Amino acid sequence: MVDEPAKRFEMTRARRVLNATLGGFVKYGLCPPDTYLLTTRGRKTGFLRTVPVNLVDNDEGRFLVAPYGEVGWVRNLRADGFATLRRGGWIELVSVRELDAAEAAPVLREYVDHPRSVVVAPYFDAPPDAPTEAFEAEAHRHPVFVIVRTTTIRI
Repeated sequence: MVDEPAKRFEMTRARRVLNATLGGFVKYGLCPPDTYLLTTRGRKTGFLRTVPVNLVDNDEGRFLVAPYGEVGWVRNLRADGFATLRRGGWIELVSVRELDAAEAAPVLREYVDHPRSVVVAPYFDAPPDAPTEAFEAEAHRHPVFVIVRTTTIRI
């Protein structure tokens, strides 16, 4: 039996509605503790773009993972290096650095091993119990950013 390749992400109308609904909950703090609204500045238009994201927060630091691949917010972060994270009445101004494959692999593994992996697992070739090397091979398809500096403000 041949394994199917990982699913490819498509932004559909249903996904937009889901993101907007989830965004409303996150805006008022009615969300899991690792869920935030990420706002980046568009690299071409300069308009602000906001999407819900889940952070990986462990002893090594705080990480933004792109489970759906190189989507708009990833390209915007690469171009700018700065973003905001919002949850409830708090906004964090953050600067980030993209990790190389070796650094990203353990973070990707932890991300897929989380209970939310039911939603994102189809976008990964490596299952949650795969060795770290499998995630290292997949890291080029799922960019990971470490938050290197943060300033928090209350709104």
